[in-house]
Amino acid sequence: MAEGAQHFLDSFKDPEAVARYTEGPRRFVPGLDGLHRMTGLLLAERVPADAHILVLGAGGGLELKALADAWPGWTFTGVDPAGAMLGLAAQTLGAHAHRAELVEGYIDDAPPGPFDGAICLLTLHFLATEERIRTAAEIRKRLKPGAPFVAAHGSFPQGPDERDRWLDRYAAFAIASGGDPEQVAKGRQAVATHVAMLSPEADEDVLRTAGFTGVEQFYAAFTWRGWVGYA
Repeated sequence: MAEGAQHFLDSFKDPEAVARYTEGPRRFVPGLDGLHRMTGLLLAERVPADAHILVLGAGGGLELKALADAWPGWTFTGVDPAGAMLGLAAQTLGAHAHRAELVEGYIDDAPPGPFDGAICLLTLHFLATEERIRTAAEIRKRLKPGAPFVAAHGSFPQGPDERDRWLDRYAAFAIASGGDPEQVAKGRQAVATHVAMLSPEADEDVLRTAGFTGVEQFYAAFTWRGWVGYA
């Protein structure tokens, strides 16, 4: 595991951090609820009414609940390395919890499938490029031919004069959304130091190198991008 990924994984072992988690994504990710809605619609273009969806990085359960609410016939396998975050996901799912199998681990711990579709939201940016490619390829191996994969994560220009400008915008959005300026500054520094961000062009290359076809960007919001591709 990359050092940056381990840094953030360790933070999710802190009970206070886990308890606060559901507040964070909406402060840092513009249009998070819309991202979840679009993710479901992109999956629904190709999956059956009783689809089985693989969710990598399922800790917290926000995307699981959004999909479960909108698509009552779907079931899920959620994978995450942080056990405490999977516990939070089960709580977040509430009455839908019986529709999701939650697996503590990484992509190699996921069942072989084949799944009707897969998603990985706000997660792949924790991985260095080669591990990101390998992880995306392992997701593809677990999908039925032609099945959709939706990925969204931090991705923005990485030029020497661009990176800081976009990180400043990332922080400004969080503060404008009610984040504590001191905590946001710490978060910005952690991202700058520990997260292996790529440019959007490089992220698209990751998906294509992993074997996905028809890769299209569908979401762009400050420092975040989202794509759909097909196995």
